[in-house]
Amino acid sequence: MSKSNNYMPPKKWTWDKENGGKFANINRPISGYTSEKDLPLGKHPFQLYSQGTPNGVKITIMLEELLSLGITEAEYDAWLIRIGNGDQFTSGFVEINPNSKIPSLIDNSIEKPIRVFESGSILLYLADKFNQFIPKQFEKRTECLNWLFWQMASAPYLGGGFGHFYAYAPEKFEYPIDRFSMEVKRQLDVLDKQLLNNNYICCNEYTIADIAIWPWYGALVLGRLYGAGEFLDVKSYKNVVRWALMIDSREAVKRGRIVNRINGELDSQLHERHDAKDFISKTQDKIQ
Repeated sequence: MSKSNNYMPPKKWTWDKENGGKFANINRPISGYTSEKDLPLGKHPFQLYSQGTPNGVKITIMLEELLSLGITEAEYDAWLIRIGNGDQFTSGFVEINPNSKIPSLIDNSIEKPIRVFESGSILLYLADKFNQFIPKQFEKRTECLNWLFWQMASAPYLGGGFGHFYAYAPEKFEYPIDRFSMEVKRQLDVLDKQLLNNNYICCNEYTIADIAIWPWYGALVLGRLYGAGEFLDVKSYKNVVRWALMIDSREAVKRGRIVNRINGELDSQLHERHDAKDFISKTQDKIQ
């Protein structure tokens, strides 16, 4: 194992703004807003403020899946929150999400609008509101929620743990990369075994569990996260790969995964979505 940098924690931690890493300019140990700015407001029942990260993609996929069922009440405006620029620290955003994280949603379809934040909470809110993508039977609903909360608890090991130290940290250290690689592979093994005799994550039906898990672990085994496919030997998780490809082929998923996206091929970036026609006329290859 490589040598450590011999770092010894001080008796009292202090914030060093120059600690490095891709997101050093927006990370801070305090909450609250840093600038006064109202959020934009569109015409549709739902106002989504997000960026096309895995957590953001969960919600745009869910909304597009609802719309694909003909549920027009699920129409939405998707406003781009550039987290690298600190848009999540404006007063308007903090008002709807005191944790300053994307995605955040406002439901304006009712007399007193409701704010919903945390991606798992938003998925559950939409599933319950429209009675879709969540089992109706109590026991199956519980199993679905088991996997939804599994994703919410597990993904920080993949994103904040493995992804940070493998792809974003200013220096590479063997210990954290090894530690989080081991955990991510264990999680992939959990999914692979769950999908051995199941087409979907649970209950033999497509649910919010699949919608929550796919943007993280599906993207990982499809080679779309951190450039780590070979490193983690993702192709060996054959059941996860089969499931990921099946979800990837859904038309609503194809649309949802490009909303609020700001990287990749220009035709796969729809920075903001305010109408279904935007998928045809307002991807970045059309407007740049």
